[in-house]
Amino acid sequence: MQRLSRIENYGFIGNMRTAAIIDVDGSIDWLCLPRFDSDACCAKLVGEPENGYWKLWPTEEVISQTRHYRGETLVLETVVETASGSASIIDFMPLSRDADSIIDVVRIVEGHKGTVEMQMHAIFRFGYGHVAPGYIDAKGITAVSGPDSLRLETTVDLETNEDDIRGTFTIEAGERVPFVLTWYRSFCTEPSTRDAEQALKDTEQWWQEWSAHCDVSDEFREPVIRSLITLKALTHIETGGMVGAATTSLPEKTGGQLNWDYRYTWLRDVTFTLYALLSSGYRDEACAWREWLLRSVAGDPAKLQPVYGLAGERRLYEHRLDWLTGFNDSRPVRVGNRAYLQRQLDIYGEVMDGLHFSRVHHIEPNEDIWKVQCQLIDFLEKHWREKA
Repeated sequence: MQRLSRIENYGFIGNMRTAAIIDVDGSIDWLCLPRFDSDACCAKLVGEPENGYWKLWPTEEVISQTRHYRGETLVLETVVETASGSASIIDFMPLSRDADSIIDVVRIVEGHKGTVEMQMHAIFRFGYGHVAPGYIDAKGITAVSGPDSLRLETTVDLETNEDDIRGTFTIEAGERVPFVLTWYRSFCTEPSTRDAEQALKDTEQWWQEWSAHCDVSDEFREPVIRSLITLKALTHIETGGMVGAATTSLPEKTGGQLNWDYRYTWLRDVTFTLYALLSSGYRDEACAWREWLLRSVAGDPAKLQPVYGLAGERRLYEHRLDWLTGFNDSRPVRVGNRAYLQRQLDIYGEVMDGLHFSRVHHIEPNEDIWKVQCQLIDFLEKHWREKA
């Protein structure tokens, strides 16, 4: 078993379609592409190194390190110092170029002082760390497996074999070395190379402009805006559905079996998120949530579920990934969530409360909204005494 991990050591980046989870040692240990609920190609978080990761880190001992988000953005910067110098690793995910068909993860190494020898090591395993890809060494190195292609491009010389991709380089003060990982469908035309520096500028600008709309006092702004940015990043930009988490099977208790897949949309969680967003001045997100709700719960109110897929999918079949050892050996690792079969009466009240809260903030209901509310109340009036 690998070293014990601590959840609080992980950083989070995302593009409102999916997310990457980055350990304190510069290793992307969880990455699902192209959506939050897609199969992971880096699954070390809930398995072993051979289940996939992508690491950038100095080859020599790190004397000190700090980590922060760059301003009010979701751009994560890790500053490391060695005996020979210091450098930064800048991690982010630009907004997608073409819906869910092209996703980029960008990492930029910047030298600050002296020289630092860095190593890049990547093991990509599709199907939640189960399927080894084939590698094509042309225009960067591309890992291919079935419908998935992952192209890794950089100015650094890379080597590959049947198992992994490696590269070692030296960064000096003032230098910047980009790494761009691009996912695309293997049966589609290969996308153009993304300009890492321009992507960084665009990504920082987008998040800064979004954060500027936050209506909260300066006294509490820093923790509030960081929370809001995270909630925004967990909300799918097209469907409006918000995942409870970007991960699956992080245990409630280390070594226990209460390990669930939270990459779905819980009505309860989304309602509480709506309160936070509307209270902070974000009306567009509230409108998107309301439209998602209408699409998802329309129809028979008896069929209201506590949890749905990102686009309102209803059947979230649950199964176990027995080849994964779990976070700190906490088995099983699950995909899907049987909670969709449960009846939880409180969600009727939370849906009603969320819609009421929207009206209080001057998001007026339409005829469809009133129809859904009336259906829910009529059903609840007749059935609230029944056992779940």
